Amino acid sequence: MRFRHPDGSTVHLAYCTNVHPAETLDGVLAQLRDHCEPVRRRLGRDRLGIGLWLAKDAARALVTDPAALRGLRCELERRGLEVVTLNGFPYEGFGAEEVKYRVYKPDWADPERLEHTAALARVLAGLLPDDVTEGSISTLPLAWRTAYDDERAGTARTALRTLAERLDALEELTGRSIRVALEPEPGCVVETTRDAIAPLTEVGHDRIGICVDTCHLATSFEDPGTALDDLARAGVPVVKSQLSAALHAEQPHLPEVREALAAFAEPRFLHQTRTHTAAGLRGTDDLDEALAGDALPDAGPWRSHFHVPLHAAPAAPLTSTLPVFSSVLTRLVGGPHPLTRHLEVETYTWQALPPELRPRGRAQLADGIAAELTLARDLLTDLGLKELP
Repeated sequence: MRFRHPDGSTVHLAYCTNVHPAETLDGVLAQLRDHCEPVRRRLGRDRLGIGLWLAKDAARALVTDPAALRGLRCELERRGLEVVTLNGFPYEGFGAEEVKYRVYKPDWADPERLEHTAALARVLAGLLPDDVTEGSISTLPLAWRTAYDDERAGTARTALRTLAERLDALEELTGRSIRVALEPEPGCVVETTRDAIAPLTEVGHDRIGICVDTCHLATSFEDPGTALDDLARAGVPVVKSQLSAALHAEQPHLPEVREALAAFAEPRFLHQTRTHTAAGLRGTDDLDEALAGDALPDAGPWRSHFHVPLHAAPAAPLTSTLPVFSSVLTRLVGGPHPLTRHLEVETYTWQALPPELRPRGRAQLADGIAAELTLARDLLTDLGLKELP
């Protein structure tokens, strides 16, 4: 979906396909048929943006076979779909029964992360629509915080500089400008937007910036205005933003709130949980850890890294951080010029929701994704953007 900003620039809105597990190119093609095109039809649009997630094997198939890349591009066009952004965070196995800490491997100190991201950039350059010259790729925020020392940090910075050089060369070759965005996430070396400033300044290249994920930002209790002002002062570009909401519990000391939260503690994904105290941010790596005894102070609200659907907050006594999402979106695109032109709805946890909230079948999932995109579209038009055909 495309929108005209009052300054005349085009803002792209997509939804991320990491909600649909696929490890191979055939799986990706099936996603377009079974999920993406039905969402487009529900929205009544001739064109729908999708943020493709390409696992290792799918990416390699596309980068090594020009015919396969042309075939994917043709299939996108045939189904009324377009791609300007990729989710390069998960490397493989995102549809596994247990993902947890595996999603952070390989990290930016591993040569495979550089090679995978460079491959994604080449693929994206070949998938961009004819009238679009800029693409974006979100990636993990350097590494999970453990086993990350000065040596690995130096290796990671070198890898990002090498990537920037390859992206420069790619633009000279193709005329397509691809930028990569570190996506701050709780528990990682770069947990907050502020954590991103120092490493990105050290890399010192405008092709490497930040992806503002509104769920992650809310989970870490970051103030949206402060976060975006700090990035602007440091000259760190917001390459893209992932639109999502976190799980919020206002009174976690109450037994009924604990019981409601327990329904969201599940074995597949990591749900880092945070609370803000007078002594600073406190947290656990997962929701079940927070619920166990006194692992996390409960005098103030808790927020958990669980991407809940934008349009459907959990029932009381829980809620979501939708107000944070709305505030971030207003700051990103509600001013005289957009701070980023790539927006991506990213609720990948539909099948991890408590059983009574999960979609039953493809049709209900498509309905839910379309409802999220409709909410985002309405917020954008309320901010003065005009939806384009």
